[in-house]
Order: sequence, then C-alpha cells, then structure tokens
Amino acid sequence: MYSNPPKNSVFKYFFKTLDKAVLTVIKFILGIVFIFSGFVKLIDPLGFTYKINDYLTDFGGLLLYLKYISFYIAIALSLFEFILGLCFLFHIKLRTTSILALVFMAVMTPLTLYIAIYNPVTDCGCFGDALIISNWQTFFKNIIITGLIIIALILPISKIKVFLSNVENNYILMFIGIGLALSIYCYNHLPIIDFLPYKKGVNIPQAMIVPEGMPKDVYETNFIYEKDGVKKEFTLENYPKGDSSWVFVDQKTNLISKGYKAPIHDFSIVNAQYEDITQDIIYYEGYSYLLIMYDLNKASIEGTKRAEKIYLKYKNSATKFYALTASSDDEIALFKQNNNLTFPFCKTDPITLKTIIRANPGLILIKNGVITGKWHWKDFE
Repeated sequence: MYSNPPKNSVFKYFFKTLDKAVLTVIKFILGIVFIFSGFVKLIDPLGFTYKINDYLTDFGGLLLYLKYISFYIAIALSLFEFILGLCFLFHIKLRTTSILALVFMAVMTPLTLYIAIYNPVTDCGCFGDALIISNWQTFFKNIIITGLIIIALILPISKIKVFLSNVENNYILMFIGIGLALSIYCYNHLPIIDFLPYKKGVNIPQAMIVPEGMPKDVYETNFIYEKDGVKKEFTLENYPKGDSSWVFVDQKTNLISKGYKAPIHDFSIVNAQYEDITQDIIYYEGYSYLLIMYDLNKASIEGTKRAEKIYLKYKNSATKFYALTASSDDEIALFKQNNNLTFPFCKTDPITLKTIIRANPGLILIKNGVITGKWHWKDFE
C-alpha cells in the first residue's frame, strides 16, 4: 500500500502549477505586445522618425538637437521593444528582460500620461500606423503592461532558466540581427507590410468619402475679454456683446469631441499655375505617375535622375507624370536647373506626402483613382 502525499506537498505542487500557468499567460501577452509594437516600427523606420520629431518639436529646447539623430533613436527604440518581446515569448533571460521592460515602462508611462493630458500629438505612435489608439487608451494600456511585468517579477518561478547562458546570448544576437536586417531593408525599399492609408489597391476618391450620419468634430470657442485690468473667459452664450467696457483680448478654440475622419483627407494637388488639379488626376481613366518628394533639399539626386528617365519614357504617351512636393517655388526652380529636370512640379501638403510613401523620392502609379503600384527610388525601373 502507498501512503498519501503530505498536504503541504500537494499545496506546493498546486501553487507551482498555478504560478507556471500565470507566468506563461503573462509572457505570451507581453511578448506579443512588445513584438508587435517593435515590429511595426522596425519595418517603418522613417514613419517612427517623423513621430519622434513631432515630440521633439513639441518639447522644444535642447531636445530639438536630437532631431539630428532621431532616425537612429527610432531604430534603437523599435529594436529594443522587438527584442524584449522575443525574450518574453521564448523565456530568454526572463528576470533581466522583466527588469529592463519595467525601466522602459517607468519612462514611457509618465510620458504617455503627459501626452494624454496635454495632447501635443493626436496619436502617440506606439503601434506605428498599424493600430491607432487614443492617447488615454495608450496610457491605460501602459498601466496594464506595467502591472503584468511586476507580477512576472514577483512570481518565484520566473527565476527558473530554460536555456544555458551562452544559448540565450546567441538567441539575443540573432534577434538583433533579424531586427536590424528588417529595418535596413525596409528603409532602403519600402515597408514589407504597408499600413498607410495610401497602400496598393486603395481607391483614393472612395477613401476620401465621409459616410452620411458619421459624427463630426465638435469644438468649443472661448473668448477672453479684459475689464479694469482683469481678464475673463466667456463662451458664445455669455460673452459681453455690446458692452464696450469689456475689451477683446484673445480667442481659443478647443476640440471637445473627435468625429469621424476619412482614411484619406487633406489630399490636394495644385499645379504651377496654382490651379487645383486633384480631381483631374484621381479621376483620370488612364495611368498617372506621382513622384513624391516632400522636401527637395532631402531628396536623393540619383532617385530624381531615375525618375526623369521614367518621365521621358512616357512623355508623349497617354500616361501622365507629376512630381509632388511641399518645397517653395524658388527651391523647385533651382532644383530643376541643377539637375536638368523637365517633368512638371505640383504642390501638396508635406504631411500628406510623408503619409503617401516612405521614400524621397518615391513613386506611386494610379489608374482611375486606384493605387496600382508603389516604389522606393532604389527600385525605379
């Protein structure tokens, strides 16, 4: 006959199994979140760079000097998140990974609280263009992630190693190599997954439509008046209309609630004669090449010369060709002269141009408003 196991052994086994199950779930959640967050930014290093520059511009001061290295900061932060996620998922140096993740969240959580309160940017960019969530949602997401990391650190079973140290180091080196290779490839070509509104296959006119009944942005306008040296804020309902003793000082408009925004908005093209030709281009039944160069001072000269060859190839055909830029008329004239360019230039908002394609220059091909192709300048043929 066999004696029953001691009760304390049963409890120990139960709690050890429970700890293991809880840790497995936490590792999976943290791994997926960090991998996804890092991956979508690694494959779009320029997009994340633009977002970092938005932050630096808002904060101002000495932080503006970081713009010179913002591209490298973007890759480093994306790679760090990507590696953390893989280490969580595969139980690589779990204690060290958890501590590093907690330090990372200790920085990011207060930052996202500031962004949620003061709203310097409408989208924090934590998931790139793949998943847009509000600033408050981002903050609460960070609170949950921080809580999960703390639980993972508390669980005693997290101290157990799965791999030998040299094997773990080899895994980390492999993760770094994969992340860097992804980012370098996508920077020199285009993101391997396009999360932008102007992805291949999108019908631009349809993507600009706001469906009937969708909510619109709601704003509140406040007026600041002064009387006897005292300033006071009024609304449209109670401002001192007709009372000359109050002197108007300033006006503030605040967004109360955000309405529906079409996937593609603020898209317009103006030619050299300052005529809006947007409709002529997006409803043209034939093919149109749009060469995107948001800033001529940063555009690749080699890419521009390749674009000139494409223009000359189709110059006398039914295929249209337009270069879109946000640079000034003087900059356009000098750029054309210095590089012997003959294709026509048009004007478009710089943010829109950065959103269309992650290349300078980049090329998109549209037919009857539908995007049928996108190319980085290194892939021009």
